[in-house]
Formats: sequence, structure tokens, C-alpha cells
Amino acid sequence: MPALEMAQETGKLIAWRKKEGERVTKGEPLLEIETDKAVMEVEAPADGILAGITGEAGTDIQVGKTIAWIVAPGENPPTENSSASAPTARAGSSIKIEAPASPASATTVQSPTSSARISPKARRLAKELGVDISTVRGTGASGEILASDVQASAASAPLEAGATAASSISSSKSGALEVPSTLGRLMAERTTESWTTVPHFFVAREVEATALNAFRERLLPEIERTHHIRFTHTDLLVALAARILLKHPRLNSSYTPQGIRLHDHVNMGVAIAVNDGVVAAVIPNAHTASLAEIATQRHAIAERARAGKLRPADIADATFTISNLGMFHIDRFTAIITPPQAAILAVGAIADRVVVVEGKPAVRPMMTLSLSSDHRVADGARAAMFMNDLCDALRDPANALG
Repeated sequence: MPALEMAQETGKLIAWRKKEGERVTKGEPLLEIETDKAVMEVEAPADGILAGITGEAGTDIQVGKTIAWIVAPGENPPTENSSASAPTARAGSSIKIEAPASPASATTVQSPTSSARISPKARRLAKELGVDISTVRGTGASGEILASDVQASAASAPLEAGATAASSISSSKSGALEVPSTLGRLMAERTTESWTTVPHFFVAREVEATALNAFRERLLPEIERTHHIRFTHTDLLVALAARILLKHPRLNSSYTPQGIRLHDHVNMGVAIAVNDGVVAAVIPNAHTASLAEIATQRHAIAERARAGKLRPADIADATFTISNLGMFHIDRFTAIITPPQAAILAVGAIADRVVVVEGKPAVRPMMTLSLSSDHRVADGARAAMFMNDLCDALRDPANALG
């Protein structure tokens, strides 16, 4: 079971794309795994025959555990007794479909009240759910307690009288309790952690979108004709914001305990709504990508996200995020930062409003931008200067994009 994310302890095996005994080619989709972020396809790491499948669809499997082998034609997978001492893989030999456990899953913390070993994530979850870890049976390597063990214990624990009464009242008013999906649970955990640990501050600007609309309308027919995709305002915002961020590196950085890490590239995250939450699709090197390339990548990732077929690279290493709710007719909102990113841009709808033009009232298409920033990384002046430059670019996109 590969580790596709930091702090990943387990992965849920959704489906095998190949059957036992079938030939596989390096790089082709082999299986689907659900992590805390999304369902992702995992590619075959080598050519050969898929054999010795032990991972069953629908089960949560600890990171690093062997779930299958890719062997040479005519070769048998190692037996259970011999797999632990199997030699290092070479051409034509068996290759484990696994990856080393992430640091967080490999590290355990000794409990002050119990001799059981427990991962940091599981300890935090136990505190949130009120689970006594001394009563939890660990299923991890060497018996350590994983987050899934804590969740199982919480689910099986009898409700106290007060909780039962509260649940009864809630059910009578609002119906059955809805259990969040993996993605929904993760969103709750991460937004709570961000909101309570990152010192947010917000700046907002209203900007006229006349030139932005005209620029998009001019490019729209050609991009749709050549690439067969819908060219959106979000694509334009990605291109413009990425180029402006190069002038404001503090907004395109990451806060770490060791210091502020400045990035020399812009991997733009784009918030995409899916059935049970939101995922941030990543457009790498957006500061150098053309408008057609950005639109193509955003469209392809959005399709995979809605189909539950995201790849690990689709959601990895974003340095800044844009969340656009304009298509839902939202005028303005503020967004929560996704650590370790330092900022996120919230974009409202473009709508006609009465504004003052040369001292007289006039109707113009206007939009509101709100920037959420980490005050440990950027101050108000830095955020304001970024917003000023971005608004200038929106008023003259042709010039800003060269």
C-alpha cells in the first residue's frame, strides 16, 4: 500500500483495474485508492504479471503492507514466509506494490496513561472523540493504535444518557444522522486546524471586469475550436494571479517552524466542488503555462475529480489557491487558508453595479476579490500591494499576459 500523502497511515483499496494473472505495463492504471483527500489511481510500477493479490477491494490497509506482486512471466510470487526476506527487486524479478510509510505513520508516541503505542493523528482524534486509548486495540504494526482504530472504538461505544437524549431531539427535528465521507471528515479536520492555528487576516478589493470579459470573449472561440473545452474566467484568473505572484513571493510561500520557504514557481490550486466536498486541483508551473494549457489542465483534472479518478499529482504541492464561487452567484466571501500555503484568493461573481465613473453614476460589470493571508508570513501592506497589482492586471489582461 503506497503512501500518497504526508501523515497517511492507511489507504482504502477501492478497486483493482487488473485481475490476477493479467499482464500489466509500467505506467498504466493498476488500482484505485481512497486517501484522506480523494480517490486516486495508482499506476503500475513495472512491466509483468499481476500475482499474489492479498488486498481486497473495500478494505483499509496499512501503508507499507504488501498487497500484490508484479512478477516475470512464469515466475511465482513469494510465499508469505519468504516475502519478508525477498531480495531487492531487479529486472524480471518480483516487485512489491508498496512505498515506505510516511514519517507520521512510522512515528509513534508513548501514551502517558497506557503502554500502547499510538500515532500522533490517532492521539489527536481520540482526544476529539473522547475515546479512552487504554481501551482501544491497535491493528497497526507491532500493535500500535491507528486513527481507524480510534474511529472504530468511537463508533462502537454506547452513547451516554445525555448524548442519547440530544441525539433523539436532533433526529426528531432534522432526521437521521449523516455520517461524513472520508473527504468530508478531512475537510472538517483541516479547516478546523487551519482556522485555529493560522493567524488569518483579510483584505478585499472591488474591480471592474469590462476588460476581463472582453479579453475572454475574444479568446473563447479560438480555444474552444482548437482544444474543444470551455475557456473560463477561472482560467484567466489562474494565469494572471500566477504571474503577479512572482512579484510578491511572500504570498507564494510556506510557513515552516524553521522559517518561511519562498517558492520560485507557482503551482496554482483551484478549488473544485465534488459530491461530498471540495478538492484543490493543482496546475503546476501556472506562471509559465499558456491560457490554453491552463484551461486544458483544469478541465481534465475537474473531470477526474468528479469521476473520483484523481491522480496523486493532481492534488500535490500547491503553493497558492483560488476559490471561485462566481458561478454560484455569490457576490463575496472569505476562504480558509490551506497550510502550508500562505494565502488563498476568494473570487465572487461578476455582476452589473452602479459605480462612479468620472464623477457620474454608471453601470459597470464588477467583481470582488478577497485575499486571506497568514500573518506569520505576510503583513497587510504586502497583501494590499499584491491585490493592487492583481486588480491592475484584471483591468488590462492583454498587457499583463504579454
